[in-house]
Amino acid sequence: MITTLNSLLETTGAATAAQPGMAEMIPSLVMMVAMIVVFYFMLIRPQKKKDKAVKDMLNALKVSDRVCTIGGIYGTVTGLKDDTVTLAVGAQKTSMVFARWAIRSVEDAPLENDSEALV
Repeated sequence: MITTLNSLLETTGAATAAQPGMAEMIPSLVMMVAMIVVFYFMLIRPQKKKDKAVKDMLNALKVSDRVCTIGGIYGTVTGLKDDTVTLAVGAQKTSMVFARWAIRSVEDAPLENDSEALV
């Protein structure tokens, strides 16, 4: 058992001596850090900004806002609860209930577009 430990220590000692020095590893470490920084500023940070904007938009919803859902349904908000939004859709003002996260955007379109006939 002791001879096995001694031989293991000798082989690991020889392997560490054969490994490249720290000075040779610095350029690759700098490149790794640079890649992480680039990924942060190009992917992670913009996504966090977008998520924050969507969260703010959903929290700012109010009755009579014109919205578009993720399914492409346009309607007017008639009621708000914690996690649900009630929309009036179409010329007959059909009431539909959606999850709050299903609202894609608040539209600036005027309310008169609801009564136009589809061709």
